[in-house]
Amino acid sequence: MSTPTLTNAPDLRTGFPRSPNEALGHFVILTRIIDKCRATLAGTNGEYNFNCPLDRLFFDFAQVDAMAFQEQVSAGKNDAELLTWIQAHSKALSEAEILAWSYRARWRRPETDDMMSYFESLRLSIAPHNYAIETWFQLLDAEEGRL
Repeated sequence: MSTPTLTNAPDLRTGFPRSPNEALGHFVILTRIIDKCRATLAGTNGEYNFNCPLDRLFFDFAQVDAMAFQEQVSAGKNDAELLTWIQAHSKALSEAEILAWSYRARWRRPETDDMMSYFESLRLSIAPHNYAIETWFQLLDAEEGRL
């Protein structure tokens, strides 16, 4: 018998998770994390990895355990229920703190020469004529056809 998670899991072998810019409860990245977690549980994650460095930005900020979150996803909770669980199990965060973190996350750029080189090589392979791509979120959206 399949779990509710399997029925609402995206197939990331043939499609993309939601944009990192899409917010849930003002948390950017969260809907993408949910998609990747559901797909991982269903075995349809393709090249996408749950609890990758981008996901850990959120988990570290909210101080939520990724495996405890995965258990909630596995239980079949919908997006709103997952947000409620996060709000109950994260550190106490004001709306202003969440908005400020989301702004910083959305506008993150490579910070070291090695990361800048890596970022630029990816940008050149994904969108060689789009010089306006400056952030990690923009790069992901370009790669997934949203820019």
